[in-house]
Parts: sequence; C-alpha cells; structure tokens
Amino acid sequence: MSHKEAVSIVIPVYNGEKSITNLVAHLIAKLSPSYRLEIVLVNDCSKDNSEAVCVSVYQKHTDVVKFLSLSKNVGEHNAVMAGLNHITGNYVVIMDDDFQNPVSEVIKLIEHAIITQNDVVYSYYDKKEHSFFRNLGSRFNDKMATILLKKPKDLYLSSFKVMNKFLVEEIIKYNLPFPYIDGLILRTTNNIGKLKVKHDKRTNGPSNYTLKKLVALWMNMFTNFSILPLRVSMVIGFVFSLFGFGYGLFAIIEKLYNPDLPVGYTALIVLVSIFSGIQLMALGMVGEYLGRMFMSQNKKPQYSIRKIYTKQ
Repeated sequence: MSHKEAVSIVIPVYNGEKSITNLVAHLIAKLSPSYRLEIVLVNDCSKDNSEAVCVSVYQKHTDVVKFLSLSKNVGEHNAVMAGLNHITGNYVVIMDDDFQNPVSEVIKLIEHAIITQNDVVYSYYDKKEHSFFRNLGSRFNDKMATILLKKPKDLYLSSFKVMNKFLVEEIIKYNLPFPYIDGLILRTTNNIGKLKVKHDKRTNGPSNYTLKKLVALWMNMFTNFSILPLRVSMVIGFVFSLFGFGYGLFAIIEKLYNPDLPVGYTALIVLVSIFSGIQLMALGMVGEYLGRMFMSQNKKPQYSIRKIYTKQ
C-alpha cells in the first residue's frame, strides 16, 4: 500500500476482563504496521472487572484506543451503535471480545473489503465453535432473517464483519431505541460480500448470550424491520375463522340428522380455548408493536455513556 488505510475496530465488551487486554495487544501488534488503527472499546456495564481493565488498556495505548463506558447494560447491538457513533476509520470491523475470531482473520476481512469495494463483508465458518444452544439460536435467527428481511439464503449474518464508512454513516442515522445492526445493513445496501474465516474455541468461560438476550434480539428483528408477523396473525385468524364456520355447519347438519345427539361440552371447550389463544396471540403481537412505538416516541435512548476516554 502507498498509504495506510484508516481502520476502526469496534468491540462491545461484556464480562471480558480475561480476554480484552491480550486481544487489544494482538490487534495493535498485527494491524498497526499496515493501517492507521483505531480501537473503540464499549463496556456494556459489565458485572466483572472489565471497566478497570479497559481503562488500563486505554492508558497503555492512548494513541490507538478509545473507551466508552456505558451507564447501563443495553445489549450488544446498542453497544455497537455507541461505538459506531465514535469511529473515524474508512473501514470498521465489528468483533466480539472473546478472542474466538483470530487477529489474522481480521486482516483478511479488511483486505477483502478493500479489494472488492463491498459496503459490508460478513464472515462465515466451516465450523462454529459455539455451544449447541448458541448455534441453534443462530440458525433460527438466520432462517427468520431470510423470511422477514429478505436476506440472501447463502448469506450468514455473523457478528464478525467489516463495513465501509458510507454504510456506517447510514446506519447511525437510525436513532430509535431497538437497533438491529443486520436489519439496518440489509435495508441499506445490496453490495454485500462474504469471506470464510477460522473460528476458535472459547477459552474464557461460557458465552454471554442467554435465552433472554436471544429472544430480545429476535423481537427486534420481528417488530422493528417487518410487519410480516401482523400479516401472519391475520392469516391465522382467517384460517381459524373458516375452521370455526365449518365446524358450526357440521354441528348443525349432524343435529338435523340426529336430533337426540347431546351438545358436545368437550368440543365447546376446545374451540373456545383455540380461538381465545389465537386472539390473545394476535393482540399480544399488536401490543408489542404499539409498545415499541410508544418507547420510540418517548425518546428512550439507545445507550447512555457515563464517560468517554479518548486522546482527542
């Protein structure tokens, strides 16, 4: 290269005290010779000693590292949005703090994005070294994104990716309280690439992705970027209405042919239960949409930064 490309790396940190120091040191050692490097650490109100560790990392590498300390846990995607609002690089890598993505693969992603001029390059793996539960959740999320967001079937929505400055500037225009980064990417650009990379085993404790966090992520995708769930509830309601109408005709005809036939208590209870469940499900879905609209109108922030550590 005749000049060094400006590259930012955004790392949301949650209970990463054991890995973040070495991760930053490896990134600086491998990337600084080739790029004008900026690393943005975002501590998502960790329960361990990540705050002090990140401050120490910043103090050791003030020319390279920025540190954002959030005042409340807001989740990975909100923390990433905080980081994206404070980058300066022409290319931005988003990666986890768990060291499962080798630094050599970060370089591959950046080089691939520069060569192909894709707005975003997603990573994918021959084998993901996550737990069975995490992999199952990822597959479900992938299938739903294909249906709801019109995602290409051969594209894996990895959290490890690189974006150019244009895409980042478009994404951070979204200031509502429930961001879903991949949904914002897919609604902004079709210039998407992918690259196969290695994925190492996790060495520092279990994954921080719980069932609660996965469900919250799915709900962001369902209700913020598609009205398909509402349409599905309408179709289900219509189908069961037809079923109820047909069953009613059947009961009338059966009673005409057999006047002594007793009225079916069990059938009545089953039908009431089914229709009540369908109605409650549809009302719950509408309520979720209305609740999110209320939170958006109420100006709930994506994140709150307690303190920014930066040389500038």
